[in-house]
Amino acid sequence: MLLYADEDFPYPAVEALRLMGHDVLTAQEDGLAGTADPDVLARSHSLGRAMLTYNRRHYERLHRQGADHSGIFSATQDPDHLALADRINAALVGLSPGRWCLRVNRPP
Repeated sequence: MLLYADEDFPYPAVEALRLMGHDVLTAQEDGLAGTADPDVLARSHSLGRAMLTYNRRHYERLHRQGADHSGIFSATQDPDHLALADRINAALVGLSPGRWCLRVNRPP
């Protein structure tokens, strides 16, 4: 799937998702580091990419407010970036871009 990682999403998880076959673009690679969340979400949507973020509150609020997007994954912080990527990869099975908003939580 086409994914877009905002600037707070860990790069090692991005690399792991790429190794799993996902096309992931980061906000830094796209020149949007430091850009406001609504603008980053709009950019990811314009590219047809689902958003990856640790910034759950802001992106879930944008979703509730009706912002256009191609999907949002909000994840809880996890120092095990490979496990995080595995959980996201598993959640992607059967999904296609659309206006969904999913949480990917770290197990207790």
